[in-house]
Amino acid sequence: MEQSLGSESGPVDKSRVLNVKPLRCLIPIFPSSPNCQPFSPGQSASFVSANPSGSFPPGFAPFYPFFSPTDSQRPPGFGVNDQPGPFGFNNPISGAVPITSFRIPPPPPQPEAAANGDTGPSRRNYRTRTSGIQSQSQSGEVDEDEYSEAPNQNAQYLSSFSMHATDAELTSKAERSKSMPQKRGRKGQEVNFSSPEVDAESFLSNILNSCNPMVFDTFRRADGDKESVGYILMVYDLLRRRITQVEDGKEATPGVTRRPDLRSGTILMNKGIRTNIKKRIGAVPGVEVGDIFFFRMETCLVGLHAPCMAGIDYMGLKISLEEEPVAVSIVSSGGYEDNVEDGDVLIYSGQGGNIYRKDREIIDQKLERGNLALEKSLHRGNEVRVTRGLRDVANPTGKVYVYDGLYKIRESWVEKGKAGCNVFKYKLVRLPGQPEAFTIWKSIQQWKEGLSSRAGVILPDLTSGAENLPVSLVNDVDDEKGPAYFTYFPSLRYSKPVTWTEPSFSCNCQGGCLPGNSNCSCIAKNGGYIPYTVAGVLVNNKSLIHECGTSCPCPINCRNRISQAGLKVRLEVFKTKDKGWGLRSWDPIRAGAFICEYAGEVINGCNVEELGSENDDDYIFDATRTYQPLGVLPGDSDGAHQVSSHLMVSAKNVGNVARFMNHSCSPNVFWRPVWRKSNNESHLHIAFFATRHIPPMRELTYDYGIIQSGKAHEKKKRCLCGSSKCRGFFY
Repeated sequence: MEQSLGSESGPVDKSRVLNVKPLRCLIPIFPSSPNCQPFSPGQSASFVSANPSGSFPPGFAPFYPFFSPTDSQRPPGFGVNDQPGPFGFNNPISGAVPITSFRIPPPPPQPEAAANGDTGPSRRNYRTRTSGIQSQSQSGEVDEDEYSEAPNQNAQYLSSFSMHATDAELTSKAERSKSMPQKRGRKGQEVNFSSPEVDAESFLSNILNSCNPMVFDTFRRADGDKESVGYILMVYDLLRRRITQVEDGKEATPGVTRRPDLRSGTILMNKGIRTNIKKRIGAVPGVEVGDIFFFRMETCLVGLHAPCMAGIDYMGLKISLEEEPVAVSIVSSGGYEDNVEDGDVLIYSGQGGNIYRKDREIIDQKLERGNLALEKSLHRGNEVRVTRGLRDVANPTGKVYVYDGLYKIRESWVEKGKAGCNVFKYKLVRLPGQPEAFTIWKSIQQWKEGLSSRAGVILPDLTSGAENLPVSLVNDVDDEKGPAYFTYFPSLRYSKPVTWTEPSFSCNCQGGCLPGNSNCSCIAKNGGYIPYTVAGVLVNNKSLIHECGTSCPCPINCRNRISQAGLKVRLEVFKTKDKGWGLRSWDPIRAGAFICEYAGEVINGCNVEELGSENDDDYIFDATRTYQPLGVLPGDSDGAHQVSSHLMVSAKNVGNVARFMNHSCSPNVFWRPVWRKSNNESHLHIAFFATRHIPPMRELTYDYGIIQSGKAHEKKKRCLCGSSKCRGFFY
């Protein structure tokens, strides 16, 4: 110790160390200029406030880097004029820089409840910087959405991501976007890549301006409802899709992970477009059992589960004079050794122990944070929300999160995990009387694998192989054996082609249309972007979609041929209780995903009244009808939506699954016209897309529209959709 504290002159006299004097008596140790006299050892220094660059009172001298040192004072290796001085300064600083000249970021919004039980500032930098996007990667638990490529990638991304995004973060570098080199595409095709900037703030403004904006005041943010939850999810998904579309046209930067899901959620949180921010035990207003989410950020925005990665959400509950953590929500998505075989019982593994960290040694889990909260909830007997993460059939690398309702913790224990370390286990039992959710998914999986048979099946495949996926015909309501006979045909039948007056816009993309290729005429017709994301999701609600036609050399799996590749989800035609036959899906459907097109025989040069009996109206699709706007989808006009193209399709004798979709005044499906052109001929098709996330076995419906003719009152039919916005009739 004496050697470490010593100097060149010898060891330190320890008695001098114990001779402590008040601060006023300490002698300032600054390099003194030759003309300055230092204080004598017995003299007490006065408090002095001076600019670091001078002038100085007697007894004081400037110090590095605020004075020009003499040669004797200059450290070795630094020249007089041509070498930088200490701290990289060549010359003395002329004056101190005022603190107010620095740009200080705005303080993050403080959550009303402690983040997962933390009562003070987080020790993790990324948790502080993401303010509201709560995480617990220190526990080793990281959940993954479709964008992540490595187990710890999300935490790395969040560590460099600020919730309060500055202008520099919301826009890319302009120099990089001005000119991008041409690259060779598939099969030697020359592609001109442009790099449009991602102005997410403008995207959000356009989305909000295209609908009736909902005001999220203190009360709506604290407690939501079905309307506000639906609004937030739709705005979030539209913003995420738009950012994804623009980033698709940019070159990927090595080592940089694109996360439009986190970025979109960050922007909405900063704007206060969120609800149910007040943590609570039990059900969340506006979120129903069976609701599905494709991104964990969606559960954060609606208040179902606050952490965007950690599996345990908890809050501090004050009991007497002390506060203890209690669990309010968990997500079981395969990160740990959970037992999810039983539909009403979940064996949930605790967090921590570095189980999800490949760069650390696996250790025993500790009874802290989320594990402690689960243990406290076991003794208190409070309800815990359970969300289960399941594999997305449409995207093998992604997940679907289904809210399975309320559970209670009945038992806890410690057992050895696969790695030989102690793992906390918690047995949760689902409360009775709730709608089915996860059990429906399990039943569907067994139907697909042939482990059990679907009750009430009349035909295993209504299409007789015409579709790439079978469509079951099911009746578990009464004894009817099926709908009236018709010929199944998956597309439209035109009696004669429609002449296109404009020149052909067929592209020359050999291997498929690539995002950002300004030489692609099909992309140019869609405003410079491919209208679909890489997952096949429609980006916005433009009144007309231009897809590649038969004269385009691109293959059928081209991203601009989404509606031409057939069914993507497993559908079922089923008998309803009071609306005849209906249509639903075995698979979850993401908002904006393509479902099917309306197939049948195109009617030319006649009106609906000339088709015969009024029963034909049940199978007529009339694009000339007026349709109520969907509300929040950008591209809708302020008034009712109407397509300028006069297209009528009869599916009475020839059609596909779309003929079974019933009407609803609050539909979960909408349609858009799609042009497919070949040389000088063009064909208009009707494609159906999901308005919002649709859980399995939920009926698919769309708005039949309103007839403007004078005989509209004669065609009114009683509406049985049961929606809170039901008009009471449809045509």
